[in-house]
Amino acid sequence: MLDDEVMLGNDSRYKHFIVAIEKALKNFESSIEWADLITNLVKVKKTIEQYSQFKSIPKRITLSKRLAQCLHPALPAGVHLKAIEVYETIFRIIDKNNLQRDLILYSYGLFALLSVAALPVKPTLLALYETYFLPLGEALNPVLTGFLIGLFSALEEGADYYDRVIRLLNNLAERIDEFYFYNCIWSAIHSIATVRYSAVIFILNHFDKRKNMNDQIYLIGLSVETMVSAVCTCLYDSRQALVQRSILDFLLTCLPMNKNQLTETHMVKLIAGTLRILLQRDMSLSRR
Repeated sequence: MLDDEVMLGNDSRYKHFIVAIEKALKNFESSIEWADLITNLVKVKKTIEQYSQFKSIPKRITLSKRLAQCLHPALPAGVHLKAIEVYETIFRIIDKNNLQRDLILYSYGLFALLSVAALPVKPTLLALYETYFLPLGEALNPVLTGFLIGLFSALEEGADYYDRVIRLLNNLAERIDEFYFYNCIWSAIHSIATVRYSAVIFILNHFDKRKNMNDQIYLIGLSVETMVSAVCTCLYDSRQALVQRSILDFLLTCLPMNKNQLTETHMVKLIAGTLRILLQRDMSLSRR
């Protein structure tokens, strides 16, 4: 138990809260259809609202697991929306410090939802991000890579929510150390294929061609090694020609080989990956 729960341990009303939330969560074990999930989520929401005087929610691990399960992509939008309502209720009741403390628990499931959510769900989910996650600023650092993966995976040019996601990313960049922010982007690019194209385009769009790279070195992130590994991963991603094209544009625009931002070892890795692209015999790639 955490310190605040120990202090509340002798409060009879908090004990009733624990019993009530346990009972509400127990109902999930007997759920058969998705309609049962909505009924159970309503009960959980009412229970939390009934004891809204407490800023610490008991049984948070079990609660966060059940909520994350209700965000499974195979479930209908109605279940997703009701689960988001429960998240919103929790975030509204607990204070900022408690949200920071439990951020890893509550972000599990939420960050992965945006890319697979139905259109009616996306605005509600983005509003949750903007209202409760964005103001945390650098407190988001432990989960920032996961957050960025969720946002970049959902970016689709021309989609109704595209500009809104870009604004959210820009607002995040303003609230977090620039070097750390871009380091997390390169980590996401290295790890997840669906992130690569939109993330590289984001970096390209934030490179000021009127300045040289030394004046905006934060775009490389905290680790040149991480950036180079991510770039090489993109160069070798032969299944996504757009990723290869965009990363070649990045190298041409931001990291020309005649500059001194990279060591010889790094340049050898990049040149090896670049020369391999010639074997694909794609005219637009070969020209780059």
